[in-house]
Amino acid sequence: MFQQIITLKCRVKNTIGWIKRNRALLILLVIILIMLVLAACSHGDTMLAATMVAGVAGGKHVVGGPLTTDLASKGSPDLLLNEIDRQIVKIRPMATPIDQLSRCAGAKHSGSMVVDYYNVDTKPTRTRTAAAYTAPTTLAASASTKVAISTDNDEIFDASDTILVQGVHGYEPDGVTPSDKELMLYVVSRDETGGLVVQAVNGKNIDKAVNCVPSIAKGCTLIRMGRAASELDVMSPQFEALPTKAQNYCQIFKMQIEQSTLMRMANKEVQWNMSDQEEAAIYDMRLGMEKSFLFGVKRSLWDNVRKQTLLFTGGIWYQAGKTWNYDDSSLTQDSIIDMMREAFTGNAGSKRKILIGGSGLIGRLNKLDYSKVITSRDTVSKWGIDFNELRSKFGTLYVMLSEVFDECGMADNGIVIDPEYMQKYSHVPFSTEALNLKASGVRNVDALVLTEASCLVLRYPKAHMRIIMQ
Repeated sequence: MFQQIITLKCRVKNTIGWIKRNRALLILLVIILIMLVLAACSHGDTMLAATMVAGVAGGKHVVGGPLTTDLASKGSPDLLLNEIDRQIVKIRPMATPIDQLSRCAGAKHSGSMVVDYYNVDTKPTRTRTAAAYTAPTTLAASASTKVAISTDNDEIFDASDTILVQGVHGYEPDGVTPSDKELMLYVVSRDETGGLVVQAVNGKNIDKAVNCVPSIAKGCTLIRMGRAASELDVMSPQFEALPTKAQNYCQIFKMQIEQSTLMRMANKEVQWNMSDQEEAAIYDMRLGMEKSFLFGVKRSLWDNVRKQTLLFTGGIWYQAGKTWNYDDSSLTQDSIIDMMREAFTGNAGSKRKILIGGSGLIGRLNKLDYSKVITSRDTVSKWGIDFNELRSKFGTLYVMLSEVFDECGMADNGIVIDPEYMQKYSHVPFSTEALNLKASGVRNVDALVLTEASCLVLRYPKAHMRIIMQ
């Protein structure tokens, strides 16, 4: 018993000593605990201060505090309206697909009405021979196997590039037996007087000279391939790309809605108020913007009456970097494959693009019978628009009718757009402003003005293509 009392005293003494040594840590823990308790109590008071109570008919009532936007969002999610731009995308999106796409993709803010932007293109990969090269029939043993050839675009080649010559067959390693592989050349250097100094990779033997360049006809297609370096090479010819500057103007689009005070107060057989007029005005405004975004002409004009400069935005129809022509009699499934080949190749763009066309073009596409090579699928909904899907080995087209083409006299034409490279710039986002014309003594009306200053640009022109009927 005595031994247990001594042991207990030792434990108490050790505990008191530990508390004295860690006094600061214990005080900090107590403070943190008090703060957590106070925060929990405060949170509980807040929750109790404003709570929602279910009504007898399924409604919700806020008691014990003010109605906040947070409570309104939880109790009635559809009560609070989103920004005006989100309302716009719901107003007849099928009628204005270009404007709809630009709004769903989001707009970049522009600090000026004049938008400067840069495009970076890809280096060309093919050209043609500008003159024929005829190989000699005999050569001395010491004759050089390096020859000069000229092309339509020598600038796309550098030393150490390899070139595939389409339509010209090379030779087997023995230099005598023709090969089923096409001729490949190695660029030794670029001639100072123009042209390329090349050496054959799979050439033929002429007399005692080995691996000579065979004859190449004028107009042969030359494809630029990868560079070849030796084991000891550290450097290679430089490669630089400079962006090309382009410009467009933001156009100020406006629409004003007015309703007289008596018209607002009058009894009506059907509900027709300012909101209905606003919806109709937004649709008409979007329709006009759609035409400007497509076929507008970039210009600035001085108004002598108002002494102001007007800016007009340039349409994306004229910004597209490729054109595919067709005639009515030759539009078949094979020509559609050629069209999709042109749209998806040679531009490093997306494999999913959008084709928007007039009723004539869409009608011709619908009349075609598609096989497994190219298939037409049912409706696909994207960006709030219903498309018909057209698939091929080259890529997928989302096809849609746009009556804007019909209204602008282009019912048989269309445009292929890569949505990844279409950008909208907005100097003034879409907004509404109420005008107090009564107070200013102008008119006894309720007035509302819709405004947007924006433009559309195609950042990579070669990824977009016009379709024109000849």
